[in-house]
Amino acid sequence: MLPDRCSIREKGKDCVNPPELVISITVDKQEYMIGVSCLKHKNIFNEKLHLLQKQGKVPKGVVNFSGLKPVGTDCIRMDADDLINL
Repeated sequence: MLPDRCSIREKGKDCVNPPELVISITVDKQEYMIGVSCLKHKNIFNEKLHLLQKQGKVPKGVVNFSGLKPVGTDCIRMDADDLINL
C-alpha cells in the first residue's frame, strides 16, 4: 500500500498531489523505498536525499525514481473514474 499523496512538505503544508514516482535507494544490491513524490517535487526530493547522504543520515547508494502505473486485476476492479483521480 502506498500513501495517497506526495511525501514532500512545503512551508508546513503537505503536498496535495498524488504520488507519481516511488523513490528508493539501492545499496549493495538491496533496494530501500524512501518515499513517494509527484513530478513537481522530484528535484527537491533528489537534492534533499543527496544532502542527507552527505550527512550520513541516509545510506549512500544510487537514488532511483520509478514511475507508478495504475493496475486493475480480477480482485482489484477499476472504474474509469478512478483513473482520472490518478
